[in-house]
Amino acid sequence: MADVADPADAPAVPPVPTPDEEGAPPAPDDIDIDGAGTPDAEADALDPDPGPDAAFERRKEQVEREEDDRGYDDLRRVHQLVNNNFYGVVDASGAAFGFGTLSSPGLAPGTIEPEERDRALRFYLPPRPCFDEAFGHLTEAALVVLTGPDNCGRGAGSLALLRRILGDGAKLRSLSPANALAELAASRDLKPGQGYVILDYVGELRPESVQAYEIGRLSEELRRKGSYLVITAGESARRRLALRDHCVPWQAPDPVELFDHCRGKLPAADLAPDTEKELLERVGEQRRPADVVAAAVALSREGPATALDTLRDRRRELVQQWFAERPSADDLLALAALAFLEGIPERTFEKESAALVAHVRNWERSGETPVAEPDGTAGAPLTAPVAGQSRARWRARAVGLVTTEHRPGPSRDAGRSERRLVFTSPRVRELVIAELHDLYGYELWYPLRQWLGDLALLGDLDTRTEVARGVALLARYALVEVDENLLKVWSEGITSQRVTAALTLGFMCDVEHLAPQALNIVQGWLDNNGPGRAVTAAMALTGRLGSLYRLQTLNWLWFLTHRGERIAFSARRSLVLLLQTAEHDPERVLFTLRYVRTVIAGAVPGTRERSIALRTAVQLLEAARLEASEPITAALLRTVPHGARHLGSLWADVLHSSNRSRAVGALCRTLVQLRDDPSVTGAVRELGEAMRDAMTPQQWAALCRHLSIALNHPDYAIPGTHQLAQVLVGSLRGRTPAPSRRSLASLISTPPFPSARGGRSK
Repeated sequence: MADVADPADAPAVPPVPTPDEEGAPPAPDDIDIDGAGTPDAEADALDPDPGPDAAFERRKEQVEREEDDRGYDDLRRVHQLVNNNFYGVVDASGAAFGFGTLSSPGLAPGTIEPEERDRALRFYLPPRPCFDEAFGHLTEAALVVLTGPDNCGRGAGSLALLRRILGDGAKLRSLSPANALAELAASRDLKPGQGYVILDYVGELRPESVQAYEIGRLSEELRRKGSYLVITAGESARRRLALRDHCVPWQAPDPVELFDHCRGKLPAADLAPDTEKELLERVGEQRRPADVVAAAVALSREGPATALDTLRDRRRELVQQWFAERPSADDLLALAALAFLEGIPERTFEKESAALVAHVRNWERSGETPVAEPDGTAGAPLTAPVAGQSRARWRARAVGLVTTEHRPGPSRDAGRSERRLVFTSPRVRELVIAELHDLYGYELWYPLRQWLGDLALLGDLDTRTEVARGVALLARYALVEVDENLLKVWSEGITSQRVTAALTLGFMCDVEHLAPQALNIVQGWLDNNGPGRAVTAAMALTGRLGSLYRLQTLNWLWFLTHRGERIAFSARRSLVLLLQTAEHDPERVLFTLRYVRTVIAGAVPGTRERSIALRTAVQLLEAARLEASEPITAALLRTVPHGARHLGSLWADVLHSSNRSRAVGALCRTLVQLRDDPSVTGAVRELGEAMRDAMTPQQWAALCRHLSIALNHPDYAIPGTHQLAQVLVGSLRGRTPAPSRRSLASLISTPPFPSARGGRSK
């Protein structure tokens, strides 16, 4: 899906032309690279005179920044281990039917390509009569809201409605689910004859009366332009006064009818009468269209046995049977602990599991109801005999649910493996948490929440990462509890808690209907809720949220760079981390670089806004790769088409400011890293062309002088670097104005000074 700037996605940002259309960017005029002109306003704008009473505040800010640094170090380590590209790790178990194994079209704001829509609707069967009712409402008001439970096919229904009313050739766009209606209603950029969808709408922040007015105005504008908007939302949307006149209750199609419909589109499979009868009985029990489609595909490709296994859901039956046998308190707490700590070293798990037992004992001693069986009868008392062979007991306590594996540890422990308890499949972990939530009440969950709070506060990074995964799974069934009892507390706590909260929101995005909820939570933290929560929000936006909601994330982080220095520092770190995690996603890299170019071009020279933009740009150019110490710019020049043109423009902007020494250093480090790679010569030449296009001849000559001085530093005076620098500065030799085409290259090849200032950096 193309994710491009759209006024409905987030606050408007002037677009930068695409690589094929862009011209030379305007030459920045903050100051010339050689120091002539007006000095950059950064020092005065960002560091005004603090006054005589600022020493204490500065010390406090320093402590807070060190804490935030540790938090970003933790995030970086987690992102090194977890693939941050959403399309590579999406959990499609909750997808609307027909969407296959990839994320649903429209989940991320942007253009919905025709092939994505057709893939989503390959097996589509319109549910009656709600489809006809929604189509009639859409025809009349150009706006309809499909409400109903998750996984009932609302997303596919929205695309089917737009395809029917606009035809196969219509352009479709997905809009952000967070407060999008107010922004879209105020926008003047609605395009004629276009279809819009908002999947899993989470509500507006404005008063109901304002919403009603804006929604009415939006409907009129859509009708005037012949465009249409379909929104999907939970059942609670029908209770919102502003939307109630536009809501249509949605339901899944009859499962047997859908199954027959799918079989008609797939190669036929032979079925014995008894097998067909059992298969149809199982199909009739299904409530999710996705499961019906999966069974039909399995029948066609692999036969009736596989289709029956798909429908029986053996793992669910196994988990439900385990809980139906009334496990003892010892076994129950051990499995509950594993649900939130899967895969950590067994020795660590045992320690933390014992801590959960201690929390439960303290809860019971307080006089409250002890941990009990699901029907309220007391379970067996907790025991902890030293000679109880607790490790061996796992062979009998959770047969078919839990197993042991030897896995290597991360980073320094990568060469050493140790035993870890894991579920037999990721789905078993989810089902265990679902059963815990459905069967047990306050007497279990109160001490369990206290225990999770301690882990978020004091646990090591691996432990806190698994806690975040488990809490994200819990949010599928108890989102309000997770938000109010855990995330709100952690988001304004110390660094370890804030990192755990940020990771939880990222893992929530593995489920499509939770991604908009995670976005809404972050938006709430940004809305004047204190610096702690703002920093946590900036951290959360570096993960899957940032890859899904690209424009909105960049707009929010850019907004945060203008707040207090602690928040601004975190926002810049988050922007850097976004670029680092996007290294293998060229489209997202280009989107980020174009955005930064846009805000620099739109900032007035000499203002605080431009100083902030330049400071952000230089941090991007200085950043290292996520998984290596080499500059990220070197990796992008190797792998991202047209990346050199955007990087060259950013370098030219920064070189014209008081950040030029840092920019020259970043450029030198990039050349050093690329010196032995012949395949990158063309990209380096393109980089030089982009920089030269943004400079006057005097500025270009000044860059050559500064680069020549810098390349004589011991860290950069490495064979091959000068030759690559000649490619950079000599790239336009045939078009350089007459001061001298030859002299530019000679400035690089002939050192003007015997040595450079500064010692070797360590």
